[in-house]
Amino acid sequence: MATAKKYEFSVTVKTEYLSDQSNPAQQQYVFAYTIHITNVGLTAAQLISRHWIITDANGDIKEVKGLGVVGAQPLLEPQQEFEYTSGCVLKTSAGSMHGSYFCVATDGEKFEVEIPEFILSVPQVLH
Repeated sequence: MATAKKYEFSVTVKTEYLSDQSNPAQQQYVFAYTIHITNVGLTAAQLISRHWIITDANGDIKEVKGLGVVGAQPLLEPQQEFEYTSGCVLKTSAGSMHGSYFCVATDGEKFEVEIPEFILSVPQVLH
């Protein structure tokens, strides 16, 4: 039987292509992504900052670092959830994102939460 870790967040992602905000003729493809975070650890912790690595289909990489997410630095008690939606603009019709969150537990312990890679793609582009 697996034991719960003291410091652990679970992260899931849903993506959506925003065709009404995109302009393929200008190499502008707009995507929304919704992140669902759950504190599956045993200790309350606050999400302090984010670090994204965004790669388009040409292999161009952009890094984004900043405090919080969508203007918030949520403090999550064990089993508490937080969800937010943000966006990304690519020059290609497909790409990917991955990264990490830097968190601090209420007992002062610092830890990182890996955000698994997810694909951004215009429908019908990937088969």
